Parts: sequence; structure tokens; C-alpha cells
Amino acid sequence: MSDYLSHLEQKSPNIAAPSGKNASTENFPVASILISAKNRPMIAAFYAFARMADDIADHPTITSEEKVRRLNLLEKTILTKIDQGGCEAALKLVWMGAGYNFNEQHALDLLAAFKQDATKTRYSDWGDLIAYCNLSAAPVGRFLLDIHGEQQENYQFSDALCNALQIINHLQDCRDDYEKLNRVYLPIDMRIKNGFSIKNLLNDQDGKAFRLLLDECLVKLNPLMDIASELPLSLKSKRLALESAVIVKLAKLLVLRLQYQDSRITPVKLSKIKAIIGSLEAITSFGIKLIIKIVKYNVAK
Repeated sequence: MSDYLSHLEQKSPNIAAPSGKNASTENFPVASILISAKNRPMIAAFYAFARMADDIADHPTITSEEKVRRLNLLEKTILTKIDQGGCEAALKLVWMGAGYNFNEQHALDLLAAFKQDATKTRYSDWGDLIAYCNLSAAPVGRFLLDIHGEQQENYQFSDALCNALQIINHLQDCRDDYEKLNRVYLPIDMRIKNGFSIKNLLNDQDGKAFRLLLDECLVKLNPLMDIASELPLSLKSKRLALESAVIVKLAKLLVLRLQYQDSRITPVKLSKIKAIIGSLEAITSFGIKLIIKIVKYNVAK
């Protein structure tokens, strides 16, 4: 028995690096009750896979080389559909994906982003940051659209929303990212332009320069939010549309907070009551817009 257990340990080493984060700790809803029950298990499997890979990439003490090695094991599991050792989350995802319209490339893109996180700590300009978001965030929205049978032409809207959410997260966590991982997503050219030194991410100095930098990021974020706002009414699935409307609303509320809060000093979060009120407002607003759209369509006929 001891030889058998030893063999298992060698064949399936524990590559996980749990951070304690889960769906309940995220800024935005993950497979909420607005999503149809038949799709929630697949979304949960995709989240578990992404959470595991993200935790590996963000672990503060694992070396970059070891992070990439573990992420490569997850990638090989996706590609071969054979557990490479400790990759059960990846294997479960591809197994479950057989019953859904699941494109494995979305999972592979996420892994490419996490490997980039393990090796890259600075971003030269906004375009460089968006290229990263196209791997780290956009695949999540595309995955959700795919399993709901939505048209790929709507990727443009989900890409904008997911990329905006990723950047909002970077602006919220800029201090922690630098302090714990020496990772700075604030573009170099924008930091230089606004005279902000990254060492001041760890204190309240350079407040004016940080405010100018944050404001420039938010100005560049506005077009993404405008495009993202088109997503809910573009979807066939009304449940996914409602979920999207809620997420767009919560994102806008966080952007408003970022406009006057210094995220280095005060955590930029929404209280539970603010999130609930915002969600109800989004659902109501979406319902009204949907009715108007239906009326206009029928009049046009």
C-alpha cells in the first residue's frame, strides 16, 4: 500500500497554490442565479480552472520558472486530455466541455496570459496592456458567449467589457500588485508623462501625479465601457443579458469611485448594499430598454 501511495504522489504532485480566493470573493458575479442552471456547472468548471492557474501565477514565493512549469502542465492536460499530474481542474474542464460549445483556445489563451504574468512585470504603453488583457480577460467573455450559443460578432462587446473589468482590477490593486509581486500594470509611458514614480505606489506621496495618471487611465477606459454597454441588448440569451447588464453597471460604479479615491490608500470596493442596489437598477434599466427595443422592432414591421 505504501508503494502504491508513493507512486500516486510521484504521478500526481500537488501543483496547486491556493490563495483562498473563490467565486464569492470576486468583484463581479460568477454564474449567479441569473445564469441558466444548465450552464452553471460548466461556468463553475471554467472558473475553477482559471482560479487554479491564476493562483499559481500570482503566488508570491514560487519562482517564475516553476510557475511556468506548472502552467505548462495545465496546458498539456488541455491539449492531450490526459492529466499531467495534479491537473484535475483542467481535465474536468475539457471533459465537461464535450457537452457544451466549448472552444479550448479560450483556456489556452488564459494560460498564455498567466505565463506572461509569471515572467513580465512592466507594460510599455496602453496597447501593450490591452494586448495582455486580450489574453487574460477577453477569453472569459468569449467562453460565456460560446456556451450560450451567441454569435461571434458579439465578441467585440464582450471583449470590451472583460478588458475594462481587468483594467479596473489593475487600478484597484496597483499597490498590492507592486508590493507583493513587483508587478505594475500602469503603463510606463503614462507614468513618465504624468511624473509618477512607482516607488510611491507604496505610500501616499506624489498624490497629484498619481491622480493625473489614474485619470488618464480612466479616460482611455471610457471607450471600452461605451462599447461594453452594447453587450446586453446584443444577446439572444436574456439571462446572460441580465447578468451582463449587472456587470456593466457594477463596473461603472467602480469607475465612479476610482474618479475620486486614491486606490493606493483606500480600497476601491462596493459595499454589499451598493452592489445589490446597483444590480437591481441594472435589471430594471435593461428591462425598460428591452421593451423599447421590442416596440421599435414591431413598429418598424
